[in-house]
Amino acid sequence: MPFARPRILYVTDLAYEARGRRYCDEDVFLTSRLREEFDLALCHPRDAAALLDAFDAVVVRNSGPVQGYKAAYDAFRERAARRGTRVYNQLTGRADMVGKQYLLDLTAAGFPVIPTVDRAEDLHRLPTADEYVVKPKLGADSAGLRIVPAGRVHEALRGAGDLLVQPRVDFTYEVSFYFVDHDYQYALHAPHPDRRWQLEPYDATVADLVFARRFIEWNGVDHGIQRVDACRAPGGELLLVELEDLNPYLSLDALDEAARDSFVTALRTALRRLLAA
Repeated sequence: MPFARPRILYVTDLAYEARGRRYCDEDVFLTSRLREEFDLALCHPRDAAALLDAFDAVVVRNSGPVQGYKAAYDAFRERAARRGTRVYNQLTGRADMVGKQYLLDLTAAGFPVIPTVDRAEDLHRLPTADEYVVKPKLGADSAGLRIVPAGRVHEALRGAGDLLVQPRVDFTYEVSFYFVDHDYQYALHAPHPDRRWQLEPYDATVADLVFARRFIEWNGVDHGIQRVDACRAPGGELLLVELEDLNPYLSLDALDEAARDSFVTALRTALRRLLAA
């Protein structure tokens, strides 16, 4: 007898501990709401490749940095591509899904991003700063991130090959814009620069959304949740910090009930659209 409802494999690591966030709470909430419409099972990212055959689609959510299970993640991507599995987020993202190379590409293309280089001989292309941020190209969750004084930044990059460097920006605040597919959902900001995950609702302006949509369009992910992280620079302009297109934490606990319901409705609609594709 055929299944009456679509079957979704929901990939998450409920045991992953992130600084300032409870991934597991968010996924418990989301799966409780998705079960109203879909038959759903949760699995750890290490198990996804072995299980995906039994499901109509796979949703990748708070599965943690892939560096912790790189071989399993690569096997999942390869198997999903070979089978033509519907994956949400779709696996063609050009941003954090494949590392931080996009920060170099966007800098070279003149996008409003914190200027980024990866070679000591290119440091002259960056604005002069007292301190610089050095981080791995394949980093996530601030792992390996260092603040380096200007006098030591050449030494930090020498012979590395897998690091990025940016000027440390004295920003006013950070703000994140959340999209389901290409549809804007909400924005949250951290009014205190030293408390990144103490977020409050933010009323995005038309100019803010023009900024954020520019990166969504550049990435070309038709099916997926994306988070555009930006900082408000001293001159008042927004600069991209990160484009999270793999498994962005959504900070749903910072929203009121109506906003959470609206997001769930948008996600269900997006999954129905994916299943019908």
